[in-house]
Amino acid sequence: MSDDEFQTARQARTIGVVIAMTMILWMGAQLFGASLGLPPRLVFVFDAAALVVFAWALVATFRIWQKRRDRRK
Repeated sequence: MSDDEFQTARQARTIGVVIAMTMILWMGAQLFGASLGLPPRLVFVFDAAALVVFAWALVATFRIWQKRRDRRK
């Protein structure tokens, strides 16, 4: 496995961990937000933050896919 492939695999694992942690934290924020009676505007901030992280993960995953596709050519 070359150094570039190792780095790509590491980036993919990082993206996977970020997605999983974001999901867990987002679901926890929804649960605690409802049980604590937080205002919907504050809960919306958690939703927006999760969407930003998911958008980043999508872009990063797309870039990895492009890099691997270009490497095969």
